[in-house]
Amino acid sequence: MKKEYDFKKMKEIKNPYPAKKKKAVGINLSPAVIDYFKKLADESGVSYQKLIDLYLLDCVKSKKKLSMKWTA
Repeated sequence: MKKEYDFKKMKEIKNPYPAKKKKAVGINLSPAVIDYFKKLADESGVSYQKLIDLYLLDCVKSKKKLSMKWTA
């Protein structure tokens, strides 16, 4: 290993995966939803945010549609 490196000669390399970059958003979730995913996170060892992201990504990939029936 060298004592010093000359970083002036380095070329900038752009991120080859810009489409895969995550985007931070603020979202309001009910406590039941958060508790559910936190419990799954404890069981699986994966963060609850990642589990929510994976679930929503699965919905996108399978093109799930939300069916809601409003009652008065």
